[in-house]
Amino acid sequence: MGQREDLMAGARTCLVEKGYHRTTARDIATASGAHLASIGYHYGSKDGLMSAAVLEAQGEWGDAVDAAVLAAGKVSPSRRLQVCIDELIKAMDGQRAVLIASVQAYAQAAFAAEIRSMIAAATAGARRDLAAMVLGRPVEEIDDATAQGLGGVVHSIIVGLSMQALLDPDSLPTGGQVTDALRVLG
Repeated sequence: MGQREDLMAGARTCLVEKGYHRTTARDIATASGAHLASIGYHYGSKDGLMSAAVLEAQGEWGDAVDAAVLAAGKVSPSRRLQVCIDELIKAMDGQRAVLIASVQAYAQAAFAAEIRSMIAAATAGARRDLAAMVLGRPVEEIDDATAQGLGGVVHSIIVGLSMQALLDPDSLPTGGQVTDALRVLG
């Protein structure tokens, strides 16, 4: 691994062990074996690196959820969403540190343009990916309106469920309950 990858691995370790805000640049340098100054060189700042680590961890969740939805086979968009939510909730169970770090990264974005733009870009990509997943279509077939509308709603549901998982994980609805509720609203 190169220094950039070492820093990311160190940040991921610190994210789980200490959390987003309690991690210092020195903590990351120590965990990664890299030089302290290399954080700024490769990521701009400690917060930039920590936000990138959060996004990478969330991407891994997304990959696991995508695999579960693909395994569901040819089913309706409603069923795909149900599987997506059920798999996401299962994944959240072991990812409390990443959930907390995500909340901290979102809060930090309100004060740092670099972090805000990084999270905004990742969110735009996630919306398009989520719309494609729910519809069972390739990402390149998803137009901007579908990404913004359907993808935005699915992303909002996921973010909301993540917040509920931090506060009261036993109160989370199932994927079936979410899709039933959306049918009632429709």
